Amino acid sequence: MNMLSLQQVTKQYAHRGKTVQALDEVSVDISKGDFVSIVGPSGSGKSTFLLMLGGMLSPTSGKITLAGESLYDLNPEERAFFRRKNIGFLFQTFNLVPYLTALENVKIPLFLAGLSSTDQEKKATELLIRVGLAERLNHKPSELSGGQQQRVALARMLANDPAVVLADEPTGNLDPDTTESILNFLDEINREGRTVLMVTHDPRASKRAKRVLRLAEGKLVQNTNSIA
Repeated sequence: MNMLSLQQVTKQYAHRGKTVQALDEVSVDISKGDFVSIVGPSGSGKSTFLLMLGGMLSPTSGKITLAGESLYDLNPEERAFFRRKNIGFLFQTFNLVPYLTALENVKIPLFLAGLSSTDQEKKATELLIRVGLAERLNHKPSELSGGQQQRVALARMLANDPAVVLADEPTGNLDPDTTESILNFLDEINREGRTVLMVTHDPRASKRAKRVLRLAEGKLVQNTNSIA
């Protein structure tokens, strides 16, 4: 069963009076439970590809479906709701709210989902314990290491139990040991049945995936199983 599908997807930008082709007629199917790394040189279209899969950047032409739903046939409000329900995002920059504690950061999607205060507290605590931050619940991002901040981001990403995880350079700012622990966690949530797509420039990270998509100048030039 395909979880994600791109059909002849093109994305063009106007830049300084010229048309830039960020993606050029890309077609690919991604199965439920797959773990895919997306690689390629800077400017190849990797982040554009990920944002479009996440319902955050509409294509110039072509069709993108998630779990059978055509993302960009939904209106913006419907698409935001669908995205919040089905997709978890993990970024290199963590995107934590600096004046909130770890616990409060993880509560945000739970609050938006309409959970009671008691349930928000319980689930956010459980998720932070799961990622190894039981002793850091009330610490703000500035009081946490980069690796700990990424773990908070992981816990927040899992709050709505997404079927699809989109990770953009999730280990880009981390030391080797912390990188390994984050990749292990992505492996773990993939084994639970989630579909994981990870943009990365790190060959060691890309080899953790089951499949590699390589982009160059907006085109899909490689679609192969990963070699461990």
